[in-house]
Amino acid sequence: MLDSLRFRLLAWLLLALAGLVGLNLWITAGTVRRTADAVVDRMLVASARAIAEQTTVDQGVVDAMVPPAALEMFSTGYRDRVYYRVQGADQRLLTGYPDLPLPMSPLAALQPVYYAGTYRDQPLRLVAFAQPLVGAGRADPVQVVVGVTLNSRDAMVQDLLIGASGQQGLMLLVAGLVVAVGVTRALAPVLRLRDAVLAHDPNDLEPVAPLPVPSELRPLVDALNTYMQRVRAQMAAQRRFVANAAHQLKTPLALLSTQASVAARAADEGERGEALAALRRTTRQTARMANQMLTLSRAEAGSRRPRVDSVDLVAAVRLVLDDFTDPALARGVDLDPEVAMAGGPLRVTGDGAMLREMIVNLVDNAVRYTLPGGTVRVELDGDGRHCRLRVIDSGPGIPAEEQARVFERFYRIPGTGPEGSGLGLAIVKEVCEAAGGRVTLETSAEGGLMVEVVLPGGAAPPREAAGG
Repeated sequence: MLDSLRFRLLAWLLLALAGLVGLNLWITAGTVRRTADAVVDRMLVASARAIAEQTTVDQGVVDAMVPPAALEMFSTGYRDRVYYRVQGADQRLLTGYPDLPLPMSPLAALQPVYYAGTYRDQPLRLVAFAQPLVGAGRADPVQVVVGVTLNSRDAMVQDLLIGASGQQGLMLLVAGLVVAVGVTRALAPVLRLRDAVLAHDPNDLEPVAPLPVPSELRPLVDALNTYMQRVRAQMAAQRRFVANAAHQLKTPLALLSTQASVAARAADEGERGEALAALRRTTRQTARMANQMLTLSRAEAGSRRPRVDSVDLVAAVRLVLDDFTDPALARGVDLDPEVAMAGGPLRVTGDGAMLREMIVNLVDNAVRYTLPGGTVRVELDGDGRHCRLRVIDSGPGIPAEEQARVFERFYRIPGTGPEGSGLGLAIVKEVCEAAGGRVTLETSAEGGLMVEVVLPGGAAPPREAAGG
């Protein structure tokens, strides 16, 4: 349930609605209290005016009479108690409760003052009112204070809040139903897209047919179709690779079988030795092809989790050159064991094992196809942003019309002999692109081939602290 998009949308929308309802109830509560206070205040001032109007002067004697109507208007059935106090201008009590609290501010004629107080441990709402006595010979005001307990006021607030809460709850329920229906209808295109994807044949990687989906879902559909297109292209490449590998392995395996049969049938020791030597050569070539196919599969994008190593390219090249010194001597090729450098030590970021395989294939190709008496050298330089690795040989080179095809898997230039597998430069290209670089071919000054690999990086490695 918690993972449901519909549940999350409903939860957030209903939470927002509940928050708005709560805020509205809080505002309504304040309004209700102010309204109830206003009703009580009107009743209080009406009662105070009625008492003041019944206060008269007869032969210099002030007579304060409290009419029953002034008190009965508070008879609302909630047992409210009414307290009053009437006093003259000289603060002499005329009638009422002498200890009823008075307002803090002075009274002005005909201007009621409302305030809250406590009397006999009961909270009150009070009003103080001053009115001149007509016929007194002077404008002596009479001061009337009327207070009432809050039972009726609190009941009014409670009734109004209960009614408002019921209305708000009903509105929240209706809004929730509307939101639920709206969310369900809004998510209908998502469900249709889900059904379309589930109905897709697992073996069919064609793009999902265009659906009437909202604009927010179009990037998802496009991304899904793009992903399916990449998977389809990758599967096609894998099928081609498997077909080419099967075709390429068929010949050496058949040759191994033939050579083994020849060796088994050879009666002469010399013929048997030649057959066994040929068998060993073919076995080495087949093993090398299998290793290169494994390397190529590991170098392909997405075949494994990419590694991010800080690789000292100078040290890696020197190790590879050391490994190829003996094979180069055996072929009569002059392999310069020193790296021609410009700019000092260089570091690149990438998969260290794959970068070393790239260098191995570059040097191996150069040594393998350079004729006896030829030369092979490696150059390195960097400008801080890029590192350039060049492997230069004096071999026969690659014709310009063939240079674009030699990066294809298993492609071999006609007439180059049976030694190569056609995977060396394909591996170089895959590794180089996986590291964010590029590889180009040119004719070297010696008439052979120059392979240049450009990789991002080219910064010198940090120096180690000198020991004490």
